[in-house]
Amino acid sequence: MSPSSQEPVPHRLIITLCTVGATLMQALDQTIANVALPYMQGSLSATYDEITWVLTSYITAAAIMTAPVGWLAARFGRKYLFITCLIGFTVTSMMCGAAQSLSQMVAFRLMQGVFGAALVPLSQATMMDIYPIEQRGTAMAIWGVGVMVGPILGPTLGGYLTEMYNWRWVFYINLPFGVLATLGLMIFMPRSFGNFNMRFDWIGFAVLALGIGGLQLMLDRGQDQDWFTAREIIIEAVLAGLGFYLFIVHMATAKKPFIPPVLFRDRNFAAGLLLMFATGTILVSSSSLMAPWLQNLANYPVETAGLIMAPRGIGTMAAMLLGGRLSNKMDPRILMAIGILALSWSMWEMTGWTPDVAQWEIITTIVIQGTGLGFIFLPLQVVAFATLAPQYRTDGASLFSLFRNIGAAIGVSATSAMLSHNTQVLHEQIGAYVTPFNRALQDGGAVQHAWNPAHTHGAAVLDAMVNQQAQIIAYIDDYWMMIFTTLPSLLLLVLMRRPRLSSAPAEAAHAAMD
Repeated sequence: MSPSSQEPVPHRLIITLCTVGATLMQALDQTIANVALPYMQGSLSATYDEITWVLTSYITAAAIMTAPVGWLAARFGRKYLFITCLIGFTVTSMMCGAAQSLSQMVAFRLMQGVFGAALVPLSQATMMDIYPIEQRGTAMAIWGVGVMVGPILGPTLGGYLTEMYNWRWVFYINLPFGVLATLGLMIFMPRSFGNFNMRFDWIGFAVLALGIGGLQLMLDRGQDQDWFTAREIIIEAVLAGLGFYLFIVHMATAKKPFIPPVLFRDRNFAAGLLLMFATGTILVSSSSLMAPWLQNLANYPVETAGLIMAPRGIGTMAAMLLGGRLSNKMDPRILMAIGILALSWSMWEMTGWTPDVAQWEIITTIVIQGTGLGFIFLPLQVVAFATLAPQYRTDGASLFSLFRNIGAAIGVSATSAMLSHNTQVLHEQIGAYVTPFNRALQDGGAVQHAWNPAHTHGAAVLDAMVNQQAQIIAYIDDYWMMIFTTLPSLLLLVLMRRPRLSSAPAEAAHAAMD
């Protein structure tokens, strides 16, 4: 299949369903295992620190193997690579579900991450190839539902499967989707041919893997190891910096690096990478903050908290479907600006939240937040790839996935570290007012007696109240930080050019860049 072909592709609907299914399956697995970790911990006889490697191993392997997807697709052919990764992902999912020890689980999750890394960029590149440019907005809306909604629905689905069956079904659920997607692509996806004369850039891949692996481990382990007070974190940070530095130097000097430098010369694509990184920092961190806020501060049951968070995904899906149509009729940069402003407004609204906030206000705010993410994500795909030559689409899709994942990792680590640090600092500052000289503790009433720090019960009640107030303020600080991360992204829209909507000019632009 020629990447630039505008002829109708046979069985396009079936191919679309298979690629979206593969995307949704991989996106779900990023978060579906989170809620099952306590159950795995007991079943596999692991400590809390050890069981987190179930998540870390998958994320690290997927992050490292995302970068060379473009080269692998060109070398072996996209169809064969896609089918191989789908089969490998499905098989390793079954192996994870059948794991009997922690070492087996970590090894199988590493393998699952290796095969799963290619599914999102390959599905994105396939969708862009089988749809003409005037329909690409709608196509990216359909595909984007899996990418954006998967991580949001993952914890809810994982909790349901774990509660109704057991944690092993968190992995077994991939079997029917994997089999159907594999059979569909084997039968209906057009054949692609690889270039077996290509040589792999082992040096570039090695130093990039060093940088990504060091950064991922530093972010995953930093909170538990008290960041740069631990030798492990310092070593990982040095290795990450060294790996990225050597990769940039190698990419600029090597004859044929496995990531073509020409990608970064495309202004739309380069600005799109930065905007995707900024969006990634908000995508996962906002939901990871929301769940403990609802359960620990607002005292909602787990089931209710999951139902309250669900409308965020509905807002995202609605915005993507609407944005898919509008991006073909208006400037996509306007849609992205609306999305950035809506996302920033939702964060600003959350800076005024207390545990007494009305449930309808919470739902309204997170629906607007999901809508903002949908309006950013979809037009961004259209604008970033509009001026990119067709032969670089798979490489570009791989980089987009890589920047989104790195942004998500940094966002989660930064917000959780800031929340923990500020909670401790604010607890000390507020606790400084809990003294015998405080008039609220001097009266002899029943309320003051219950707060008497001289008694064990009174001290515990006071400490809980102080900690709650400290957490409320710490969450507000996190939301302010996310606002200051999101708003500057508006400047990136100025660097982007509006894509042409007709297929002929677009193909002329592609040919000019070849």
